[in-house]
Amino acid sequence: MDRSAETRELCSLISELAHNIEEHVRRCVADSELTASQAIALRELAEPLSMRELANRMHCATSNVTFVIDRLEKQGLVTRRPHPTDRRAKEIALTEEGVRQRTRIIERFSVNTPLSGLDADEQQSLHQLLRRALSDR
Repeated sequence: MDRSAETRELCSLISELAHNIEEHVRRCVADSELTASQAIALRELAEPLSMRELANRMHCATSNVTFVIDRLEKQGLVTRRPHPTDRRAKEIALTEEGVRQRTRIIERFSVNTPLSGLDADEQQSLHQLLRRALSDR
């Protein structure tokens, strides 16, 4: 197989894996009060973040994150507070209930994942390769 065909196949496999991960997230939240986007926001809020930082981590526009955070705030899972170093920005933080929901969703995300067929060493190797590929851009 020539290099361009290998690259196309690799891109196709990565795209399929991303799709499988998205489907996994949807299944994990299917019986909850959360949307997939809300669950991903909770997953990313390991520490307080600005809307821009959260948007970057979720790979979406800040306006989309605003909508997601509005809904999470109404559910009592997050709060907005002034950013400690940027007067123009708000910082998003989990409430106590948000921390509990985040823990539950992370537990769900870790069961029968699209990467479950890889052992720990293989997952670590994939992680390192993906990090390297993304940092070379």
